[in-house]
Parts: sequence; C-alpha cells; structure tokens
Amino acid sequence: MKIIQEYKPINEQEVIDKKAILQFLSRNSDAFLRDNLVAHFTSSAIVLDKTFTKVLFIHHNLYNSWGWVGGHNDGDKDFLHVAIKEAKEETGVVNIVPFIDEPIGIDSIYVPNHIKKGKWVPDHLHMNLTFLLIADTSDTLHIKEDENSGVKWFEIEEALSIITEPRMLPIYKKLFNKAKNIKKD
Repeated sequence: MKIIQEYKPINEQEVIDKKAILQFLSRNSDAFLRDNLVAHFTSSAIVLDKTFTKVLFIHHNLYNSWGWVGGHNDGDKDFLHVAIKEAKEETGVVNIVPFIDEPIGIDSIYVPNHIKKGKWVPDHLHMNLTFLLIADTSDTLHIKEDENSGVKWFEIEEALSIITEPRMLPIYKKLFNKAKNIKKD
C-alpha cells in the first residue's frame, strides 16, 4: 500500500513497525477489518490549533486516559478520511483540516483485552497511521458518550502530564516533536 510504503520512519521503532505493518498487510486480506482478531488498521490524529500550542484530546472510556482521537478503519483504506471522520465524531469539531496529507507517525500499538458493547475483545494490535489535523478552537465540543467522557483543549506541555497510559507517552512525545518540526519547515 503506497501510503505506508512511502512513509519515511523517523526512528528505529518506526522502521520496525513499518516493516511489521507491511508484512502483516501482505499476509492478511482482512487487515482493514476488526474481524481480524490479531491485528487491524486504525487511523488516529493529533489535533492542534492553528498556533500549534494547543492539542484537542478526548478522555477515552476504554483506557481511562486522555489522548488522541481516532478509530478503526472498518474496511476504509483512506487513512486520512478515517482520521478526519473520527476526529469530528469524537469531538464535535466541524472546522478541521489536515495540515499535511501524509501521516506523521506509524505505530503498532498493543490493545489489552476488554469488553466493548457487551462483547469480549481479545488482546490485539492496532496497525496505526497518525495524521496532523488543525481545528478551530471556537467550535463547540461534544462528548461521544459511547467512547469518551471528556473533550478538551490542552496546552501541549500540559497534555503530556495528564496522560495515564505510560505505554502511549513515547508515541505522543514523538508526534508532538514531529508536529513542531513540521511547523518550522
């Protein structure tokens, strides 16, 4: 898949995850469906304001932590489309656009087993591409109660201190740093 093949990893973790994701894709015709109980594709977004000083986070019900927006591709191979759709659905923000059309991160993310909508979901991996989106801070925010219990703009420096998923901290730090470097260019 071109978007993954053309992605330029920024560190060893991304080199290895990109290789694993491409290998997984080549061996699994159902990689875009959550019917694949081992792993499947997801699209996420770091949503910033136009000044690149604030990030829009949701409080995830499943993980009991503040974090990015995103979701399952569910058959949609347009990662950016999924990231924008999920950002709008999970936050209520209407005025949201990509800063660039390419992903800013690639990650294979472990998801522990859980119950979702009354059904058991086993441990699995999210093969994830992350995009950088820009949103209007004056848009009205709405909670999507089946997925989150909060939607809020945070100063980027503050955002890292409110994340309670230690495994996600290196990913967010990497993405915030990459966003800062993209803005400089």
